[in-house]
Amino acid sequence: MAAFADYMTHDALSLAGLIRAGEVTGEEVLEAALERADAVNPTLNAIVSRNDGAARGRVAGDVPEGPLAGVPFLLKDLGAMQEGVSMGNGSRLWKDFIAPIDVTYTERAEAAGLVIFGRTNTPELGIAWTTEPVANGPTRNPWNLDHSAGGSSGGAAAAVAAGIVPVAHATDGGGSIRIPAANCGLFGLKPTRARNPAGPVVGEGWSGLSTGHVVSRSVRDSAALLDATHGPAPGDPYAAPIPNGAFLDEVGRDPGKLRVALHLTGLDGTPLHPENKAAAEAAAKLFADLGHEVEEAMPELDTAALRDALNVIIAGNLWVGISARCKQLDREPDGEGLEKVTWAWAKYGRERLASDYAGAVAAIHQAGRQLAAFYERYDVMLSTVMRNPPRPLGYLGQDTRDLDDYLDALADEMPVTPLANMTGTPAMSLPLAWSHDGLPIGIHVGGAFGREDLLLRLAAQIEAAHPWADKRPEV
Repeated sequence: MAAFADYMTHDALSLAGLIRAGEVTGEEVLEAALERADAVNPTLNAIVSRNDGAARGRVAGDVPEGPLAGVPFLLKDLGAMQEGVSMGNGSRLWKDFIAPIDVTYTERAEAAGLVIFGRTNTPELGIAWTTEPVANGPTRNPWNLDHSAGGSSGGAAAAVAAGIVPVAHATDGGGSIRIPAANCGLFGLKPTRARNPAGPVVGEGWSGLSTGHVVSRSVRDSAALLDATHGPAPGDPYAAPIPNGAFLDEVGRDPGKLRVALHLTGLDGTPLHPENKAAAEAAAKLFADLGHEVEEAMPELDTAALRDALNVIIAGNLWVGISARCKQLDREPDGEGLEKVTWAWAKYGRERLASDYAGAVAAIHQAGRQLAAFYERYDVMLSTVMRNPPRPLGYLGQDTRDLDDYLDALADEMPVTPLANMTGTPAMSLPLAWSHDGLPIGIHVGGAFGREDLLLRLAAQIEAAHPWADKRPEV
């Protein structure tokens, strides 16, 4: 395992298998990950903090005999607290914050045997589809260093795409697993609302919009991680439907003949970039060649009302989080230490009425019922994750744009992803297309509430028919 080429050819389950079989040691695998991080992170800026000593101590000690024992892992530097370790949330306001506890997700990841050695870059408080925080600087796309790796889990995606780790923690409140997976040529599954626990500090992320999971190179790694982390914890306000069995067992199962609703525009009817539209059409042909029934269809939704609802819910949660941090610092919220848009959006949340928030929640619940009816006619929805191929760095200025301009630019690039967050449904990005400039274009597939099993079956079928594991950036 001294040669990095060996390390990079394995996904997480394969690495864990080699360690169990005694073919390599956990120490060798970790050192390969650390060496790769040393080699590429100065260029990519995917990892914002490292804890090599603790990781080396963990593999030298008693790693739990979990299904992923000994596999190097990175946590997103947003919300996923690890006791005694700094957590910056992509913000200068959280400078010097040290996590007092492990959150449930961290506990479960470590119980599965994962070896956490660092934290990945994120935009300030996760409110961008790109990762360019003032606090830490931009994360660069391994496929083209001048372009965005996506957000808000951009650091995680860049680290996996560049081969630092085979899988990394990510979160998704409007597309933040699927967008960086799309930008970096990875598989990214956003689970059903409450599939993975958000506690114990909060009951839900962004009033149920946000959930955590991973970005990965292989479908089976995503399934295995979901097996390791899912399920309610004591005190959770609600739980996702109980799965019929292990998610990993769904990989390789026949999904059957699926009814596929194809979108060649955004949900609001606005056109996709020609290369993204062509990518969606090519994916539709692949699905049809595999025996699925594909037709153009779109759920009837009030997209303008849903955009307003999303903005209100996020704004309110931003104000609550910023206020809590300022209280810890014994000061009043005044925007110091925050980027321009972050502060403006939070103030917008402070100015809304309770009735605005209640109306926003009612709007997304109504959308959930409308989408559930649509999924009685179709099994999955097919589109592209983004409207355009990955944008150049600097396009979405969180510290330079006015709020209204920022929200327009934010929404314009996300033709479909927020709907899954508002309705709590699972959705995924498949790395099936590349632009003429060699940039990844992710294919978006959404499914009905609680149907990660079906999405994993379909993803594995697509992965087998159109393998992507060997397509890697030359970084």
